[in-house]
Amino acid sequence: MREDYARARKAGEKSVHKARASGKYPYLLSLQSLLPDFNRLPKIPVGVREIPLHMIDGTVNDDRQNAFSWDFMPVFDPASEFAMKWSNLFDSQAEEGIHDAIRCYEYMHRFYVEEGNKRVSVLRFVDAYSIAADVIRVMPKKTDDPAMRAYFEFLDFYGVTELYDIALTETGSYARLAALYGMNLTDAWPAEYVETLRSDFRTFEKIFTEKGGDRLNIGTGDAFLMYRTLYPDSAVFMEPRQETARKIEKIWNELISATDDEDIAVVENPKQSSVSAPSVSVPLFGARRYTKDRPLRVAFLYSRTPKTSRWIYAHELGRNELNQKYDGIVDAILFEQCDTDEKANAAFDAAASDLDDVVFAVTPDLMTSCMRAAIRYPQMKILDCSINLKSSAVRTYYPKMYQAKFLMGALAACYANDHRIGYVADYPLNGNIANINAFAIGAGIVDPKAKIYLSWTGRKGNDFEKELEDDLGLKVISGPDAIQPASHSRKYGLYVKDDSGRTKVIAAPICHWGKFYSAIVQTILDGTWNEREKTGKNQPINYWLGMPGGVVDVIFSDKLPYYSRKLLKILKSGVMDGTIEPFRGELRSQSGTLQTEGAEALSYADIVGMDWLNDNIIGSVPKADELVESVQKTVQTSGVTETVRQDDRQK
Repeated sequence: MREDYARARKAGEKSVHKARASGKYPYLLSLQSLLPDFNRLPKIPVGVREIPLHMIDGTVNDDRQNAFSWDFMPVFDPASEFAMKWSNLFDSQAEEGIHDAIRCYEYMHRFYVEEGNKRVSVLRFVDAYSIAADVIRVMPKKTDDPAMRAYFEFLDFYGVTELYDIALTETGSYARLAALYGMNLTDAWPAEYVETLRSDFRTFEKIFTEKGGDRLNIGTGDAFLMYRTLYPDSAVFMEPRQETARKIEKIWNELISATDDEDIAVVENPKQSSVSAPSVSVPLFGARRYTKDRPLRVAFLYSRTPKTSRWIYAHELGRNELNQKYDGIVDAILFEQCDTDEKANAAFDAAASDLDDVVFAVTPDLMTSCMRAAIRYPQMKILDCSINLKSSAVRTYYPKMYQAKFLMGALAACYANDHRIGYVADYPLNGNIANINAFAIGAGIVDPKAKIYLSWTGRKGNDFEKELEDDLGLKVISGPDAIQPASHSRKYGLYVKDDSGRTKVIAAPICHWGKFYSAIVQTILDGTWNEREKTGKNQPINYWLGMPGGVVDVIFSDKLPYYSRKLLKILKSGVMDGTIEPFRGELRSQSGTLQTEGAEALSYADIVGMDWLNDNIIGSVPKADELVESVQKTVQTSGVTETVRQDDRQK
């Protein structure tokens, strides 16, 4: 009917006007215009599939491009032949439905119509969800771009589900979604699992959109993954709509902060009391006064035990120091072996029952449990020891260990007469790559010929002693940062090996976790914890403390040569006052120059999210499937790896 076309055209004219006002192209996109090498790229017939209408972005070529607004609403004159055909198709749709499949091309998880533009327009006008389409996939050239890596993981997901509906933007997201449904990206999913996922997503999508989710920066697919992660037992399509809506409201701030344009608020100098006896500190007006009778109750969550983990052992020393320093004003307890979601959730429930005020989770793999607990216990102050993870409800904290590693690299170069130095890393978490690069830069400054040989203890089958000492014959090695609990090995920190095979530790990086925890706890005792919330209502907060705050340092042997000690003191003084910054000025990676002389120092985001290795490093970042299973969850949460499968998807 012509009146229906008139209403559709009015909507189209409105869309064109809004697009022009915002500086956007107002008509349909043309794939051939967007993709100059369209004709040269491989094409793969996918077959007839049901595709979401909102994922159709335009046409293949310029034909009829200007007949529609960018959202497929018609804009031609109502008296035109085009308008008559559109109206006839609308009437046919109302009486019989549209059954003929359109023909379209899929590129990077978006669709472009070759034949059937009016069918798409009519169905969009009546607010249909999907349309049958004969799909041809345009295979892009594979690169290391994060969006490309995410797309190739989508191809794995599509290969086992044949679902187009769900678009996820981060590498590893499809694997996490599959795991939530007890499945993977290698074996075909049973039909009932596919239908459950489809129903869950479409139910969530409708409720999320009704609540205004389409106005957030986060995509619906990413929002759905967060929802299912925080509510893993939720059968979305089976639960009452009001229950799903209520749960979405509870995590709304998390959905905002996940992709908010606002960066993480980095706290490098939290307020600290100068008094030695915190019990006499005076909290701000309205803040609670903590005493030995009513102490600040703190819980530490460990994924392992202090006896089996260097990392946990270091935090346990910090917990003990916290108790000693505050002498009853702070009561810090621990929960060990929180290595599953069930155990971590139980620990949070126990902490809540004990009326604990603060919980420190000391590993990144506990972040999801922290976020779930923040939903259940909104009054609890929860922090996770990680970096570059965004949450409005859970604060994060991490030391600037790269500052200490820079000094150690310089010292290592003083001892490596053959210009070869070994470096032992555990696994590629955010922040760890910066440690490696800072060490390499420090070594290169002292010895331009220095080469750093990188070994990963988290890689399957790794034996760093055999690799670096026996096979390569290295004499100077930066080993694990701390001594292994209950171990007699002296191969930690920076150690040198003499001709007789004896080793001597000459320096070690340290994080004074007691000082770190005291700095954060003191803000609660002083009543200044919430001052940081003025940075932004939903802005994530990270405590990033280093040498200037007395948290990070290097201890070295008193038998170091005079000039080596002098060098370390000069470099440390420069790091402390900010005149020396390893990542300022010219930087060179294995693939070329990143920035030239005179450039500003890298930002927080660039340092903690570093995914490149310095040009004097011999080695590479391991792929996800090269890591031992015990660390894969942590790396998946807060790691830097190549997760895209290397098989040829064009076959």
